Amino acid sequence: MSEDLNEKDERFIVSASPHIRKDISVEKIMYLVILALMPTTVAGIYFFGYHALFIIILSVLSALITEFLILKVRKKEFRMDGSAIITGLLLALVLPPTVPWWVPVVGAVFAIAIGKQVFGGLGQNIFNPALVGRAFLMACWPVLMTTWIVPFGGADAITAATPLNALKLHHITTPSMQLFLGNVGGCIGETSAIAILIGASILLTLKIIDWRIPLSYIGTVFLLMFFVGQDPIFHVLAGGLMLGAFFMATDYVTGPITRWGRVIFGIGAGVFVVVFRLWGGMPEGVCYSILLMNAFTPLIDRYVKPSPLGWGKRERKIAEGSK
Repeated sequence: MSEDLNEKDERFIVSASPHIRKDISVEKIMYLVILALMPTTVAGIYFFGYHALFIIILSVLSALITEFLILKVRKKEFRMDGSAIITGLLLALVLPPTVPWWVPVVGAVFAIAIGKQVFGGLGQNIFNPALVGRAFLMACWPVLMTTWIVPFGGADAITAATPLNALKLHHITTPSMQLFLGNVGGCIGETSAIAILIGASILLTLKIIDWRIPLSYIGTVFLLMFFVGQDPIFHVLAGGLMLGAFFMATDYVTGPITRWGRVIFGIGAGVFVVVFRLWGGMPEGVCYSILLMNAFTPLIDRYVKPSPLGWGKRERKIAEGSK
């Protein structure tokens, strides 16, 4: 009889949030994200050739090996949960297709070691590891990280400006259809908007990511660019905004957990992108906009959270006064 009671009691355990709402593991989520990145990855290889594939492979392998070695040193179990693969893949997709082989290796090692494992590993990092790796590479080798080629030419193609560079330096606007298809210079995985949208639709349909961050992020850039007299469609399609909005800003670990918090996160990141693109020294700003908002995430989660059911103004004041 007591055993039956214990079994029944286990069904009614009350635990602290967040609560599991779906029968889906971390591994499944990670590999679905990898699947959703495949259209963007294939498009990057199609436009920029086998050197782009080489960069992607090196970045992913370096991320996996770094995580394996660090966990061994920490005497922790290594699990092929897909998180290191995503870090390596995303890092490769935000690299120029012209970088030498050692750049993705160094970037992936830094992304895993400093961007992730130094904080304790999966679920404890405060910044997106792939963007940490990219920011490090940009600070150390800015020339390599800003050298571009035209599509379809492989590593020997002529040097070309990205659409954002062409606009900022020469006031030339790239046609929207080129940006949508991806036949422009840029990082391996950021040029083709249609490929990114195909992958994003998979994640949104399966509810792997929340629509609030991408919509508020992209929507903020669109509206602000419209109000300052810029072409909003160009700024949405150009650069890394689409890839960042759907695949980096939506990271479970480094983004807010509340609905309104995600909206604030997206708006803040969008404002930073506009500031960087219009008044910054570099034509792009997606990487730093997301990293800056990652830093604000704990503050957003602290002040933007729903009150417990039944609470009114009096209860909220008492709770705030007890902090």
